[in-house]
Amino acid sequence: MTVNQESAPATTTPDGPVRGVLDLDLPGPTISRHLYGHFAEHLGRCIYGGFFVGEDSPLPNEGGIRLDVVEALKALAIPNLRWPGGCFADEYHWRDGVGPRDQRPTMVNSHWGDVVEDNSFGTHEFMALCELLGAEPYVSANVGSGTVHETSDWVEYLTRADDSPMARLRRQNGREEPWPVTYWGLGNEPWGCGGGMRAEFYADLARQFGTYSRDHGDNRLYRIAAGAADADYHWTETLMRGLGHQLGGRSGPRHGSGLYQAVSFHYYTVPGPWQHKGSATEFDTEEYYRTLHQAQRLRGTLAGHAAVMDAYDPQRTVGLVLDEWGTWFDVEPGTNPGFLFQQNTLRDALVAGVHFDAFHDHAERLVMANIAQTVNVLQAMILTDGEAMVLTPTYHVFAMNQGHHDAARLPLALRGVGSRGEGEAAVELVSASASRKGSSVLVSLTNLDADEPVTVALDLRGAGVGEAVGQLLAAPRLSAHNTPEAPESVRPAPLTDLRLEDGTLTVQLPAHSFATVQLTLQG
Repeated sequence: MTVNQESAPATTTPDGPVRGVLDLDLPGPTISRHLYGHFAEHLGRCIYGGFFVGEDSPLPNEGGIRLDVVEALKALAIPNLRWPGGCFADEYHWRDGVGPRDQRPTMVNSHWGDVVEDNSFGTHEFMALCELLGAEPYVSANVGSGTVHETSDWVEYLTRADDSPMARLRRQNGREEPWPVTYWGLGNEPWGCGGGMRAEFYADLARQFGTYSRDHGDNRLYRIAAGAADADYHWTETLMRGLGHQLGGRSGPRHGSGLYQAVSFHYYTVPGPWQHKGSATEFDTEEYYRTLHQAQRLRGTLAGHAAVMDAYDPQRTVGLVLDEWGTWFDVEPGTNPGFLFQQNTLRDALVAGVHFDAFHDHAERLVMANIAQTVNVLQAMILTDGEAMVLTPTYHVFAMNQGHHDAARLPLALRGVGSRGEGEAAVELVSASASRKGSSVLVSLTNLDADEPVTVALDLRGAGVGEAVGQLLAAPRLSAHNTPEAPESVRPAPLTDLRLEDGTLTVQLPAHSFATVQLTLQG
């Protein structure tokens, strides 16, 4: 991919077509499918009422897992699912969520709504959900209020095959064979809800918890140390320094040496002050551009964390994980403030498009990203309301971008993209990325101009192109969104205004729109 956008004067619109060069024969690093990962926390109606409705529900379910939600996510080829948190992870004790459901103790979800949960959705239910989805589990261990022993036992319970104590307990609870588990989180936001720790203190805990999160049999854990908020590069540097001699070579983190193999960070797009973040559906043009500016800042934050890691790990043996990202607005009026339910508009979809371009641009280092969250919370893929299920505009961006999964990034340079605003608040008006898998190339294009269409002309080099087929996600209003009464207000449609002629792909993008074009190479 690599979008090298030439700088433009502040507050400009493209003068003529935005032009670029796409080199089809220069494949770069692989864009991991795990950059399209998901996140499900015990928060609001994400688990209960979203994924899990119980076996007595009139809704079609398997073991209580809601099947229409499963089918919708399978259509995205969802690669992984992070659980049980989030902040909830560091007050969750896994033994309370195994065994007969009617014998499981209740608990207070103090972070999200101060509600009492019955633990009917626990380890077995989560692993069954991942099996139905065809997704890899990403389990977050309790470091904030849990113990090393508790975490070690959970790994054994999940992954050990012989007659060990935890393997016997798993069998008593109805599961004969262990599950394959790769992604293992060492806590969540330890600087905040996960314990209020200093970076140096947590780095030692991460080494300790990582050491006792054992590899059992053929199962190999990929341990992810809980990292920074936004651009806290000191936190990332402290974690990298904490790896010491484990960095690099065959003894390095990617070879299962213990400690941890990746560090994470979180980045939310919040357009206003924390106490008044703004409405998800009622916003003006200035609020729209402020939101997109915050989304585009992620690119610099990714570069900053990568630079810190490169200084300690130039061979890039340690992965960078963005396991929480997305828009965060005020909750919908009349809903529980602790449930973080917000609608999802075309604006959210454009934020997703910008983020994915940045993810692709850092595919050398970024190994996973998880949107927050999958169902009914923050920038959700899916909204449920009783029997109704709604696919959001963000869902459609994930669907349209599937061709980037495990594809090779292609270099794509644009010029004349224009901008809105001045200095550090400027928003570049066109974002793009491209990748190749075999003879298929996918180009993603986003026009962030709220009012004006744009023409993008790409000079295709290095291979012949036989066919170009496009999809367009657009709507008359920036605030357009889907509801149970109008579930298809924002949905993909064929992109008809494109032309392939003399090695040039020309695409007309409406104002505030996202598009993908699939190219079929000749020969």
